[in-house]
Amino acid sequence: MNLKDQVVIITGASSGIGEATAYALAKKGCKLVLAARSEMSLEQVKLKCQKLGASCEIVATDVSIDADCQRLINQTILHFGKINILINNAGLSMRAALSEASLSVLHQLMNVNFWGTVQCTKYALPFILKEEGSIIGISSIAGIKGLPGRTGYAASKFAMNGFLESLRIENQGKKLHVGILAPGYTASNIRNVALNAKGAKQEESPLKESELMQPETVALHLIKMIENRINFQVLTTQGKLVFWLNKFFPNWVDNLVYKKVSKEKDSPI
Repeated sequence: MNLKDQVVIITGASSGIGEATAYALAKKGCKLVLAARSEMSLEQVKLKCQKLGASCEIVATDVSIDADCQRLINQTILHFGKINILINNAGLSMRAALSEASLSVLHQLMNVNFWGTVQCTKYALPFILKEEGSIIGISSIAGIKGLPGRTGYAASKFAMNGFLESLRIENQGKKLHVGILAPGYTASNIRNVALNAKGAKQEESPLKESELMQPETVALHLIKMIENRINFQVLTTQGKLVFWLNKFFPNWVDNLVYKKVSKEKDSPI
């Protein structure tokens, strides 16, 4: 698939995987619509994309708000007249044991990670079907294997996976590509802004970010997923091991995951 002049919407485009994907697609000659809550951060990403030669628009968007998602799609059609690709990347994490966490934290995660994907996809779907395009969800290993201390995050990613898989099957024969990309731990600010038990940002990452997969690497895998219309892919050696071992030795993997998370700095379990 030639990505030149394809109109691509990226949610959560102001940092991390979304930002890296914007630059990678700009180099491919895509027309970009960047969405995130911070208009100031989006402006900076837009300028860099334009320097790479891309036509680029920004739409300040909170994907947890239905009207914002609808406006994002409408603005894209107004600017470019079509939508080829939607990348549902906007995401929020948490770090707290369920016994200590406010239910409002889990509601926030579902509203952003799951309902944000549903809402953007719902409004973009007729336009993407017309172009025989792609809908992508940035999931996680936590959407394959539940992680302690991240109950809301894991639930939202499991829900996203089920939604997108059902959408793919529902549209068999319509040449719609639906891809689910599951990175392992990736260097970004998602852990810095992850919600604690009371819903405040935890601010400090418990992991060594420099040792994690870089967002630029995830972006390259994401582009290959779109170009080759791949349905599902797990990234990192650790992620692939968890995926396959969990099929045959789930209890053993439970213990491994528990031990790993329990050794994190200030672990919630």
